[in-house]
Amino acid sequence: MSLRTHSAGHTRSRRLGLVAALAAPALVLSACGGGGSGSGADSPYGFEAEEQDADSAITVWVDASREPAIDAFTKVHPDIPVNVETYDGGANGSGSFQTKITAFDQAGSGWPDVVFSTQNNDAAWAAVGQTPFAAPLDQGYFDQEFLDGFTPGALDPTTIDGTVYGLRNDLASVVTWYDQSLFDEFGYEVPTTWEEYEELGERVAEEHPGYIVGSVGDAWAPEVYFWGAEAPINTVTGTDGFSADMSDPNTVKMAETLDNLIESGSVVQDSVFDAEFVQKYTGKVLMLPGPIWFSGALFQNKDSLDAPEGTIAAGLPLAWEGAEPVTGNVGGGTWFVSQHSTNLEAAKTLLEFVTSADEYQVDLAPGLPAYASAADKWLENQAESGYFAGDFAENVTTASGQVWDGWGYPRFSQEAVFAKTVTPELAAGKNLVDLLPDWQTALENEAQVNGYTVE
Repeated sequence: MSLRTHSAGHTRSRRLGLVAALAAPALVLSACGGGGSGSGADSPYGFEAEEQDADSAITVWVDASREPAIDAFTKVHPDIPVNVETYDGGANGSGSFQTKITAFDQAGSGWPDVVFSTQNNDAAWAAVGQTPFAAPLDQGYFDQEFLDGFTPGALDPTTIDGTVYGLRNDLASVVTWYDQSLFDEFGYEVPTTWEEYEELGERVAEEHPGYIVGSVGDAWAPEVYFWGAEAPINTVTGTDGFSADMSDPNTVKMAETLDNLIESGSVVQDSVFDAEFVQKYTGKVLMLPGPIWFSGALFQNKDSLDAPEGTIAAGLPLAWEGAEPVTGNVGGGTWFVSQHSTNLEAAKTLLEFVTSADEYQVDLAPGLPAYASAADKWLENQAESGYFAGDFAENVTTASGQVWDGWGYPRFSQEAVFAKTVTPELAAGKNLVDLLPDWQTALENEAQVNGYTVE
């Protein structure tokens, strides 16, 4: 990790009104052995807190993309000392967050006060055990009025047995990104179904080789394609049940679709964050199904695709012919507070700021905030900027209410399983369809290692 120190000032109270906004359906997690919420009856926080020191610095772990959030916080709160440590954020299911906390648990010291994780499923392990890392947030620690300000459903992935253990940073529903200028130039219609998407990809490969309609080069490809295809391959039932059905028709259809487009060359295996992807495909991305945060991370990023103003549109999620559209979710990230923190008031001030304050979520954040009032303002800013073509705000709002509830948030990363089991075999020329049995076995083995009963 790299370390840098800031100082920031005491909080000022803010009244945050309830805003009716986007709906983001998600599974409410259930897990046994959760600590905190039932063990601090005499504590104002709802858990047995460490002895508090209001003058102590808080240690905050963030990935590089969240450093601007901490910079914005220290400008507004210059009297709260903050030690910032950067790490990978658990990206692509690296497991670094859990590994480091486990080491501190064994040592009995060293825990950070606040952690940002790119993996929403980290709540499934951080909230359980004899002494869980994550503090319960809705048992007296945060005002309910503040928690109610999150978009309905946004906190479902971090809710364990009815208790909230993490605050979502942003909503990461998958939309169908496309370049309107290229569609106009080529005379194509924007697809609305997966069948039309496949037909378009094959046509592009033949008529405009080198242009692409998607990428499976990142570990979250299953969340983009298979989640949005209603493929039941990451299903959590009850407390400890897990299933992955690779024989389901939707699973097989999506694998066949991707196999055809990979073979044609219109779906590539490059990571969207590789320099080679930018070099090869800048100006040649006809379509790219992906999360809302692609808006700032790729299209408006001068170090990435840097698409000209008025060319990129966020289309609605695709659907199977005759079915209602649903979509997947790629991260969005979660902020956790440690039960071991000795300055819980400073940690609370920071979480309130980074999830809801205009100075970060409206002015700087690359994706749609999970906090409803900030989301409204962020969408207004995008609309007023004139950068995006089409009905950007309306489509993003609609997609955020279409996340399919057939995927769960287990105590392990399906992204890491995909990256280890499928990605290298695809690169070696194997078909996704042929890899489905191995993928299922790997998921089931990982589930069993993590205490699940495979159904």
